[in-house]
Amino acid sequence: MTVTAIVKSDNATSLSAEPECETKVTTATAVIDRDALNSNFATIKKLAPHSKVLAVLKANGYGHGMATIAKALPQADAFGVARIDEALSLRAEGVTKPIVLLEGFFAPEEINILAVNNLQTIVHNQAQLDAICQAKLDEPLKVWLKIDTGMHRLGIAPEQFQHFYQTLSAQPNVQKPIVLMSHMGCADDTDNQFSGEQIAQFDQLTAGLAEERSMANSAGICAWPNSHYQWLRPGLMLYGVSPMLKQNATELAIKPVMTLKASVIAIRQVKAGETVGYGAAWQAQQDTHIGVIAIGYGDGYPRHAGNGTPVLLNGRRVPLVGRVSMDMITVDLGPNANDQLGDVATLWGQGLPVEEIAEHAGTIPYELLCNITRRVQMLTN
Repeated sequence: MTVTAIVKSDNATSLSAEPECETKVTTATAVIDRDALNSNFATIKKLAPHSKVLAVLKANGYGHGMATIAKALPQADAFGVARIDEALSLRAEGVTKPIVLLEGFFAPEEINILAVNNLQTIVHNQAQLDAICQAKLDEPLKVWLKIDTGMHRLGIAPEQFQHFYQTLSAQPNVQKPIVLMSHMGCADDTDNQFSGEQIAQFDQLTAGLAEERSMANSAGICAWPNSHYQWLRPGLMLYGVSPMLKQNATELAIKPVMTLKASVIAIRQVKAGETVGYGAAWQAQQDTHIGVIAIGYGDGYPRHAGNGTPVLLNGRRVPLVGRVSMDMITVDLGPNANDQLGDVATLWGQGLPVEEIAEHAGTIPYELLCNITRRVQMLTN
């Protein structure tokens, strides 16, 4: 059986005018669904219709292709990346929307690069504040001031807020108004009141100020409406993965954007008692058929996925058996299998949530998505 994927240009603003071409799925392939992406964006806007959206694209768009995602979201108000090289990559791809460095700049010499490329920066420490005040700029920078309300990762201490805020407000190198922000540490757990405490502290610190504010990550958008403010910062839910501990993607009305696929390249008969793969880590309990699928940890499939991890093949789930290899995995097709060489399996995505695979591998969906390697073919539809 041959499976094909429709591939289109990354230009999301003129899809109807684009010619279509067909490409066979043979090796590991990640299919990016732009309709699902836009549906997820619409869900976010429905939850917070009066807030602007900074779509988070760091780590290559959570493995989905940073430029592909940016071009497919012309309705986003801004994009967030971690570091300056990610921002410059987007600019090189022709992305003109505002881009915010979520870790800020790392060295004073980067400030001029930000100014020349119209990049916005978070300020979260004294060294960054000093560098901005001492810089010689033709145009002022757009700045987001990050306050630590309890996560204790990045951000100025609450008692530093007045000093930083007043300094930035008076600084000619800074555009007015600035944006005030914080980050939620436990928003995925609605039973944990720490998020409420963070919101209350942020409200208290910023009360009476006219500046726009931002606090809600994906989980904040879903579960803490008091955190929505003027700017949202969705990441995981934008890609169709649940950010919540007790709600799945279907319950949140979001759809997987990435479906990871690979072909069956061999089918073997094994007898009861025979073993499969490195270390003889799995033994057949009956005569059966083993399918070999062309994907492994060299492509980003999790090395620690255990026996029984589901793989979707020809409309049914088949269990992973044996150890994950660099280039291949093996699945138990069953004694009466009718699968054929070239059949295409889904490793996660449409019909098989990545959250489920992450649980079997003892990790989180973020890691699986971000670990997709360069040799995986990226297709969009």
